[in-house]
Amino acid sequence: MISRCAQKLDEGLEAWRNRPLEETPYVLLDARYERVREAGQVVDCAVLVAVGVTASGHRRVLGVSVALSEAEVHWRAFLDSLIQRGLRGVKFIASDDHAGLKAARKAMFAGVPWQRCQFHLQHNAQGYVSKLDQRVPVARTIRSIFNAPDANEATRLLGLAVEGWRSAHPKLAAWAETNLVEGFTVFGLPPEHRVRMRTTNGLERLNKEIKRRTRVALFPNSASCLRLVSAILAEQDEEWMSAKIYLTMKP
Repeated sequence: MISRCAQKLDEGLEAWRNRPLEETPYVLLDARYERVREAGQVVDCAVLVAVGVTASGHRRVLGVSVALSEAEVHWRAFLDSLIQRGLRGVKFIASDDHAGLKAARKAMFAGVPWQRCQFHLQHNAQGYVSKLDQRVPVARTIRSIFNAPDANEATRLLGLAVEGWRSAHPKLAAWAETNLVEGFTVFGLPPEHRVRMRTTNGLERLNKEIKRRTRVALFPNSASCLRLVSAILAEQDEEWMSAKIYLTMKP
């Protein structure tokens, strides 16, 4: 009876995962890891998740996949599945800087503006600050750069910050000059959209909810992992569909 129930659940979740997609201007991508038993060994499998904001302004869970890693081949297959299901009209992608995701994104969505998560950038910058008492001032400076009213002002503030860091934090200055500009893409969006699109925090919160439901589990196989995660995401997607508009997309 349990097997029959699981089979019916899998059929419904598979239909949800393969449902047609619609025009989705904004896409956010991220992954988390779950412990799964594969071939008699416990391994960390990557759960790839995509959420988006549709042309109507609603948030939607676009897709989920369980893969052995975040290698380019797995991200590319996942993104290709979204395209095959009808994902179109993508004008903006936000994610972290994982190499596999970056390569797959360039291959599958060439020319689409990419926003590197500002939260991850600010967190990564702390690794280049050797003195603990300087981490707060550095974080405050980076935050002021990202809170600039436009890209020109952000570029000016970044130049001033880099010059000020060259003597005290030379490694930070070199890193910031190359990397922080990857967080400026969001300035190309309407001002009312920037706060919610400049990071992947919304997707990170969704991943935390997945973690809350799976943290005591050792999945017997990848299918069981995909089943539970899909059920959680399908429930969240249904809530988003019935909720108020997340962003006003029409001018």
